[in-house]
Amino acid sequence: MRLSEPPARSLVDTAYARETGDTALLYFGMSLADLAHVLELMEAGVLSPATGGELLQALLELHPAPPLDFGLDPARGDLYSNREAYLRMLGAPVGWLSAGRARREATTIGYRVAVRGRLLALAAALGELAAAGLDLAEAQRETLFPDYTYLQPAQPTTFGHYLLTFVTPLLRDLERTRAAFANANASPAGSGSVNGSRLPLDRARLAARLGFDSVIAHTRDAMWQPDGPIEVGGLLAAALVNLDRLAEDLQLFATAEFGLAELADRHTRTSVIMPQKKNPYALAYVRGVCGEAIGALATFAALGKTPSGQIDNRMFAYGDVPRALDAAIGAVRLMADVLRGLTVHAETAARRAGEGFTGATDLAELLMLERGLDYKTAHDLVGRAVREALQAGQPAFTAEGLEAAAEAALGRKLDLSPEWVLAASDPARIVASRIGAGGAAEPALAALIAELRQALAEHMAWRVAAETRLAAAQNALVMMAVSLRVRAAPPHAPPEAEAPAAPEAPPKSLEDHLVETLPRPSRRRRRYE
Repeated sequence: MRLSEPPARSLVDTAYARETGDTALLYFGMSLADLAHVLELMEAGVLSPATGGELLQALLELHPAPPLDFGLDPARGDLYSNREAYLRMLGAPVGWLSAGRARREATTIGYRVAVRGRLLALAAALGELAAAGLDLAEAQRETLFPDYTYLQPAQPTTFGHYLLTFVTPLLRDLERTRAAFANANASPAGSGSVNGSRLPLDRARLAARLGFDSVIAHTRDAMWQPDGPIEVGGLLAAALVNLDRLAEDLQLFATAEFGLAELADRHTRTSVIMPQKKNPYALAYVRGVCGEAIGALATFAALGKTPSGQIDNRMFAYGDVPRALDAAIGAVRLMADVLRGLTVHAETAARRAGEGFTGATDLAELLMLERGLDYKTAHDLVGRAVREALQAGQPAFTAEGLEAAAEAALGRKLDLSPEWVLAASDPARIVASRIGAGGAAEPALAALIAELRQALAEHMAWRVAAETRLAAAQNALVMMAVSLRVRAAPPHAPPEAEAPAAPEAPPKSLEDHLVETLPRPSRRRRRYE
């Protein structure tokens, strides 16, 4: 052994404790990695069926979760070494487990398995939120609502159209999730250490057994990629910034000053000291998770900024990326629940949609279309009318005010009747005129909702197919290991009578063993069941 003394207590209490603290996140994937590696060593002829079968039996005792007597000792350095120590206690030929691979390969596979599963869970949560948003948008597609820019009254819209502001980015988030999954679900298995392996390991077969869709071609890149955590961090930041924007809007709309919406009681919390308070606690949590994700993205980028071939970026990413994904998944699901319980105060919203001179743009455009003014002139004329109405304490446009502004600006009147001004400023008429693609008019909005539902269904079909492929690969891997395991003989078992020698059978591939009767699996209780 290269080292002559045990690790320092200070090293154990910091770096080693940090690595072993990620056990619950990495254990399942590392267990799959060990099973696949032993099967590949057997297939390559490096391990005999007897020795490999004995090692498989011991590994199955540790799968899919730690046994009750699995002791996790940070002094051993990491989960890999703790698993190795437990296998040695079982009397397994554990020395073969590191043949042709570094410990970082097993850990990296464990990390990728943890991330790919969570990316699929994130896709499910994003799909749930998109569906909740589409349902609410469809139900509220004719509900008049004031649109704001800079938190100032802008134009009339509908709540359904407003809400799609946040649903459409969810579809882009799903596209980014699929891209991140494709990169995460690539296999580093069989890459040796940095320059490949002398052993005849079939990397494509290893990838398939572990459920990976592809093989990372370059062996050194396979072990030391820094961009994966940054990609996931960017995905989470983009998705959660979208949620934060919605949460901030809803938090404003739910105030007494706006009075446009209200969260269900189950998504709020009362004040301990002020009995009248109904605090939008769910929204505050979502905003906090967004801030945390932005910080995580900066952390992942900073950790990746090292010389190549160092563990700095990996050691922290192994746990921090899955934990960031878990937090994001929870926030997305919470926001979906908030939308399902949201109440829109339609009467207040409809009244507010017509206040604050929100018909000004349409007045200017109609003056351009029907009175022959260029738009800049019409814009200036309506702006003058707004200023003078506010100075006079008038809450809305009048024909007299517009005519006075026209006479001052143009030196002539425009023959505007009160009925014409009222119709031009009517919020319902304004919304109904937005018939172009993506507009707020009901037919255009209904068409967009249908289009988004179709895109969402395609993303969800992809997710289900990916989950099914992963489950099938993982089940097949375990079944193959079970079919080839060899139970160690009891220490003092009496010798069995020799049976007549049977004719030598041709060698079988590992897949051929799957058609044989499988031994009964161990019933050892698991720690995390």
